[in-house]
Amino acid sequence: MSRGLLLAVLFLCGIILRAQDEVVRITFDAALEATLNNNEVLQQAVWQKRQAESEWKAVRSLRLPQLTLSLNYVKLSDDITIDMHGVRDAITPLYGAMSQYGVFSGVPNPDPATSGAMPVLPDNVSTQIVRQQLADGLVKVENAEWDKLIQKSQFGMMSAGVTWPLFTGGKIKAANAAAKIKINEAAEVERQKTGELMSELVERYFGLALALEAEQVRSEVLSAMEAHLSDAEKLYKEGMLPKAEFLHAQVYHAQADREYKKSVRDRRVINEALANSMAQSPELSYQPLTSLFYNHSIESATFFKLQAQASNPLLQQVAAKKNLAHQATRAERSGMLPTVAAFGSYNIANVDLSPNISDYMAGITLSWKIFGGTSARHKYQSARFVEEQVGQVRSKAVRDLGMGIEKYHQEIQMILEQLHELVTAEAFADEYYRVRKKAFNEGMATSTEVTDASLAAAKVRIEKLEAMYQYDVALARLLELAGIPEYFPNYLAKNGQ
Repeated sequence: MSRGLLLAVLFLCGIILRAQDEVVRITFDAALEATLNNNEVLQQAVWQKRQAESEWKAVRSLRLPQLTLSLNYVKLSDDITIDMHGVRDAITPLYGAMSQYGVFSGVPNPDPATSGAMPVLPDNVSTQIVRQQLADGLVKVENAEWDKLIQKSQFGMMSAGVTWPLFTGGKIKAANAAAKIKINEAAEVERQKTGELMSELVERYFGLALALEAEQVRSEVLSAMEAHLSDAEKLYKEGMLPKAEFLHAQVYHAQADREYKKSVRDRRVINEALANSMAQSPELSYQPLTSLFYNHSIESATFFKLQAQASNPLLQQVAAKKNLAHQATRAERSGMLPTVAAFGSYNIANVDLSPNISDYMAGITLSWKIFGGTSARHKYQSARFVEEQVGQVRSKAVRDLGMGIEKYHQEIQMILEQLHELVTAEAFADEYYRVRKKAFNEGMATSTEVTDASLAAAKVRIEKLEAMYQYDVALARLLELAGIPEYFPNYLAKNGQ
């Protein structure tokens, strides 16, 4: 390995070690803010809600007229013409006969000088004039184009069109209602993820607080066992302590050392889990500034059940799905009703388009599928069945929710009873350990009695911390089920009340 590469590796190792040694002191509120701002699960729910909002905006436009601009180029196999030779053949004999044998009179005198005295030409002159006109007309008829071109085989046009739905049987209205419901459903999903993250954060944040407290207790026990082992070793060497008592002190010291090392490993694992919830670097060491807490009493289970029926996001999502199923039923029913729309188009420009075609057109169209098999009716019935199924899901969800709330509420009551007993036991265990240690120093107690008293005091302290942790987690889960996880900081503020 080159000297430069070795220096780079050592530099990176130094950075990692410094990151691991860095302690970040953080309150529960700050950890909650970091979790809600950074966690990917919640961000995904936020984007899902924005997606639903965009879809609703798209559906809203279905009520508006749809304007289109089209440019078309068409090539037909042949020109479109009208064969009028039959008309020519029908009128040519008439022109020929009249131009030779017709007799006419009453032709007005075209000469202003003589028209006063003779307003009408004589019959022989009138006949000659009219016959000449008929002869000229016959020439024109014979020379005219009787194969009339209507449309060339190639032409192009640019046109603007508009379509405005006037009645769709309720399909557009159902689509708009469904899009709004999806926004509400996405908002409830966001609330659900928020509640789940808060419960997870409580479990990991206060789990780390518990791990640090337990590590501290184990450290104190280990220090006490080291001091006791040192005292026991001195007394054993002076012949004032039996070997069995000295060996007993060694055994308990080794046990305290194992439990302390285990508590350190547990704390590191929970530290990484907390960093994961906050989407922060797992290389940092976090120190919770908010201590484990408990309240002496909480509201009744009925209170939380009522809150759940009004606020639980899962129930709200089920209600949204029921409304969606109802809108789907309305949409399927609209397929059996007529559709009415106004339409129009205008030719903006064209190339070789027949002048006989109108520049614009407008009208109203009605479409009604009278018979298309029985699929529409069966789809409508299927949508109604889905609506009924969702209703049954809600009933089951309400019962399960009530059972879950009752479970956590009873668990909290048992923990509070346990905490009440542990407070008394902790005071007794501390005093007993103080007395045994003093008696041992005075030669009035054995090594076994001192270690047993020390471990008993540590055991009670850890049991109290674990009970407080279990209370905090159970309270967070209870509030999550009740749909009011945001109330957790209020209970935290009332610590000890």
